[in-house]
Amino acid sequence: MDSIRIGCASAFWGDTNTAAAQLVAGGELDYLVFDYLSEITMSILAAKRQRDANAGYAEDFVAHAIGPLLADIKTRGIRVISNAGGINLGACRDALAAVAEQVGLNFRIAIVTGDDLGARRDALEASITPQSGDAPLPERLASMNAYLGAPGIVAALDAGADIVITGRCVDSAVTLAPLVHAFGWAWDDYDKLAAGSLAGHIIECGAQCTGGNFTDWQQVAADFDDMGFPVVEVAADGTFVVTKPADTGGLVSPHTVGEQMLYEIGDPRAYLLPDVACDFTQVELIEDGADRVRVTGARGRAPNDAYKVSATYRDGYRATALFMVGGIDAAAKARANAEAIIRKTDRAFAAGGLARYAAVDIDTLGAESTYGPHARAAAAATREVVVKISVRHADREALELFTRELAQAATGMAPGVTGYFGGRPSVSPVIRLYSCFVPKSAADVAIDLDGHRQSIVIDTVGGFDADLLPPTHGETVWQPSADGVAIPLIRLALARSGDKGDDANIGVIARDPAYLPYLRAALTDAAVGQWFAHLLDGDVMHWELPGIHAFNFLLTRCLGGGGMASLRADAQGKCFGQMLLDMPVAVPAELAARLDSNPV
Repeated sequence: MDSIRIGCASAFWGDTNTAAAQLVAGGELDYLVFDYLSEITMSILAAKRQRDANAGYAEDFVAHAIGPLLADIKTRGIRVISNAGGINLGACRDALAAVAEQVGLNFRIAIVTGDDLGARRDALEASITPQSGDAPLPERLASMNAYLGAPGIVAALDAGADIVITGRCVDSAVTLAPLVHAFGWAWDDYDKLAAGSLAGHIIECGAQCTGGNFTDWQQVAADFDDMGFPVVEVAADGTFVVTKPADTGGLVSPHTVGEQMLYEIGDPRAYLLPDVACDFTQVELIEDGADRVRVTGARGRAPNDAYKVSATYRDGYRATALFMVGGIDAAAKARANAEAIIRKTDRAFAAGGLARYAAVDIDTLGAESTYGPHARAAAAATREVVVKISVRHADREALELFTRELAQAATGMAPGVTGYFGGRPSVSPVIRLYSCFVPKSAADVAIDLDGHRQSIVIDTVGGFDADLLPPTHGETVWQPSADGVAIPLIRLALARSGDKGDDANIGVIARDPAYLPYLRAALTDAAVGQWFAHLLDGDVMHWELPGIHAFNFLLTRCLGGGGMASLRADAQGKCFGQMLLDMPVAVPAELAARLDSNPV
């Protein structure tokens, strides 16, 4: 085959189920892939399986996404790959096989196993390397899964599987695998593996590369009700075009694709995957017609010799209350009420022999409380807010007491309390993430197809050498002059942010390469760290991507623990890029005047 077309119908568990139908009907696909798993999703699936041995996979994949389309998929000869298996692959396969049988269809469904390391926790403890710090592996784990690469999926496709279901694998593997299978790429052809992985990375979040979550959202807003989901046309040499089905909404442009390329990555010289260490710094994005972007320039090196592992464990309980407060001084009243509730329940805990709260987070949403010192003065004068009180405690009994004491605010505290959203909040376990690395030899990767198990040989040697990475920082060639004018970053750049555990990244793309000197002067690690000082407990570092005139910032320990362990309103850093776009950047007065006459 000269090229193949792959469409991605899901960015996360809970994404729209209309995407699969759109892609099957109009995508002209060879492969349909789904990405369901994130660190938070793994935590949720672990909690669900603790309650029900038959749960622990993305049920939507079977019941709503692919189930109703099985006849069309069979007729069109589309092969399907999904990580919907979560932590219960067998249950996912059996449920899908049952749906196919009900409609009289037969599919060869393979599962790729080996990511679940939970049963080997004790044996592996001595060989783990914590991702950060030196915290030991928790004693009692709810789950422990390695991020596998593409070889198991490739083996399943080679064996004739129509549908391949995986557990935890890197998101891009579901796209890289059909490319290796179709084109016969060697496992040491690292430039092609990097290109295929980049194709997967760009489409893995669904409509985020076709205009969703885009800085210049106004260009796409009219199409939000009918967003096109992404398709990549990949050639045998690894070059590819990002597009979407005809007559669908959204936008595919170098900027929409570029924002997604920067999403949730760290060092762009070393985006480490199990099969390849990717270098995205020289990638170029070229418009190739309406809603078509050609992507070239990905480079690869040998991977490392370890799998990243996502482990989850129970760490007490949490509850979140939401209610509205209206009227004059709404924000001040809301905070006074929230703090009073915390003080009162803390005293009740002491009287009952319980410890104090392990953590408390109060936000007045509508008063820009998440912006800290950057909140606009007018926001504090708002006449309506939603107060969010999130609490964590080791004992469920304490949080049950908290939920019972909330209602008193409506009659016994500052006025204007109303709208207890959802009624009395529920108390749920905190499932915390622990990330580490284990040697690749620790995972026994295998496929199960037609009841036959086949072990897959994985190269465990690695070879990645960080000392070979080139520098990426450009030189700052401009210093603010006396006539310099400060303008918000959004006038000069676009931004996209995301999370990895307790860390967040912010990708920043210059609207014009001529703006790079001003961006370099303003967006230093120290300046960005100061901008987020009210949220940041770690460090800031950044790299440049000259190919797309961009920067990628990594902020460590900035999400209050991250995932389900965080009590913050923005536990995944999704608003960090939006916050940064307000940061003032000094530019020459002439440029400021020119931009004023041609607003974004």
